[in-house]
Amino acid sequence: MKRVGLLVGRERTFPEALIARINERGRGEVVAEMIKVGGVRAADEPRRYDLIIDRISHEVPFYRAFMKRAALAGTIVINNPFWWSADDKFFNYSLATQLGVAVPRTVLLPQKSYIEDITSESLRNLEYPLDWQGIVDYVGLPAILKPFDGGGWKHVSRVNSLEELISIYDQTGTLCMVLQEFIQFEKFVRCYCIGQEEVMIMPYDPTKPYLSGEQYRHDPDYLSPQLAERVANDARTLCRALGYDINTVEFAIRDEVPYAIDFMNPAPDADLHSVGEFYHNWVTEAVTALVFRKLEEPAQVRYRWDAFLSPAEDSGAGAKKAKRTTRSTAKEPKKRSTSRRKRAE
Repeated sequence: MKRVGLLVGRERTFPEALIARINERGRGEVVAEMIKVGGVRAADEPRRYDLIIDRISHEVPFYRAFMKRAALAGTIVINNPFWWSADDKFFNYSLATQLGVAVPRTVLLPQKSYIEDITSESLRNLEYPLDWQGIVDYVGLPAILKPFDGGGWKHVSRVNSLEELISIYDQTGTLCMVLQEFIQFEKFVRCYCIGQEEVMIMPYDPTKPYLSGEQYRHDPDYLSPQLAERVANDARTLCRALGYDINTVEFAIRDEVPYAIDFMNPAPDADLHSVGEFYHNWVTEAVTALVFRKLEEPAQVRYRWDAFLSPAEDSGAGAKKAKRTTRSTAKEPKKRSTSRRKRAE
């Protein structure tokens, strides 16, 4: 019997639906459950799970350390906790340009404030004062000021003038920020990318309140076939390069050009009440299929940091790739029975 553990935060409907679906498909040979973890030993810590789906360790350092320890014991962790610990959005934008994916003009800014032990002598390499006018001339106005490694639309501001930029920047404290060109978009999409292959393109309205249930709508004809294919290919390109098996990629579309503006979201929203029944069912099925594919791959652990960053390449396993699908149009997943859906909720 193989065991699958879920490490989650406040979300309820997606983890519960995923556990129910894995257990249904596993027929007792694969069993999924919520993880319970207390003190973790550095040595003699048994492998508790064959695979863990991590939805919260980026917010809880204890969980992140546990995820790395689990990987050391041979557990498959989705998403890779070593890469996720090292990743940031500014690097991602820089990488995207190297990969040929369109991104808005972006500038990394020094922090406004520092912890107590950092003094002026610690910052002798910093240019001061900053060339604010040159930065604004490059990025343009309006622009978006946001943390270089944040998520959940936290601490994100639109600035319309140099004076407004400096005023808001002065309130960012120890956060490291990026200033990014604001794309006056005609269309906006958010894409689930599962297993670095399957893509679901979702029309998305970022002006609606986050997690309000008003952001997503199902419209198979929202993008032209040519644009949908480019968006899906760009999403795959980014997720493969970053090594994320579960991620969302957001594109602001202007003049038929999709600009990737956010693609470091390895614990994306899949709540039934937020994304709606269609997308909730789709991602539940896609992640379930990913779990079973991962459990079939040959396991090999080598105790080097680079091996954990690139486990598939290091193992030399020619794992089967999922059939590529681009789904801006997709068939409705089969309905679960009413009683089963109620249990999942």
